Amino acid sequence: MTFNPDFLHSTSQEQDDNPLMEYLQRQHPEVLAHIAQSASSEIKQIISHNVMGLVGMLPSEDFNIQITTDRENLANLLASAMMTGYFLSVMEQRRDLEVALSDVDSINP
Repeated sequence: MTFNPDFLHSTSQEQDDNPLMEYLQRQHPEVLAHIAQSASSEIKQIISHNVMGLVGMLPSEDFNIQITTDRENLANLLASAMMTGYFLSVMEQRRDLEVALSDVDSINP
């Protein structure tokens, strides 16, 4: 799973009114790529499973699968994957914090 910074350079009216998109466009591609790569393999696996569930899970080796959509639906799919990734990242941090705190509690009598 790699980051493609080209998706930030689309010109639509909706993106022009989106402060987050403006912020992302001001970031260096290396920073965004680093953030995208920092996702754990667990998060990448869950996102991949989620997107496959949304698109369909027929095995490509047995079927000639072609998916056709428009720009808006594809953008919605991307937004869903990004929100899922953000949510999972926060939950992963929460899990790690709970584990660290439980380790501290077990050390203190």
